[in-house]
Amino acid sequence: MNSLTTTPKPLADKTAMGLSSLCMLHCLALPALLAIYPSALAVALTDELFHTTMVFLAIPVSAIALSLGCREHKSYRILVVGFTGLLILVASATLGHDLVGEIGEKVLTVVGALLVFGSHLINFRMCRQAKHCECDS
Repeated sequence: MNSLTTTPKPLADKTAMGLSSLCMLHCLALPALLAIYPSALAVALTDELFHTTMVFLAIPVSAIALSLGCREHKSYRILVVGFTGLLILVASATLGHDLVGEIGEKVLTVVGALLVFGSHLINFRMCRQAKHCECDS
């Protein structure tokens, strides 16, 4: 395989894991930050924008990484788990607060982000195990 088809996989998986982690950290740390620094209310006002932006950044990165990985190792379960996590994140970002309240939205966000993160971690590891994959970067 040439480097054009193998190089984006590990970078995309790592980027998606970073986005998922950042999303969870933001979701869980923002209430504590507001309790400690009430002046951070301005940050809270952009909370919905941040959540929506992160989800829509994660969609193409995850779709590329999981699709390339699935083509490589043929494990469709990873693809299903990753896309399920993305659907949960989209639902949480667009309908969550109105449908399940603030706590429910946070739970959905964390569950979705964990599914996305886990699918990319497994995708990355399976890619590294493939003998014809240059995923050590």
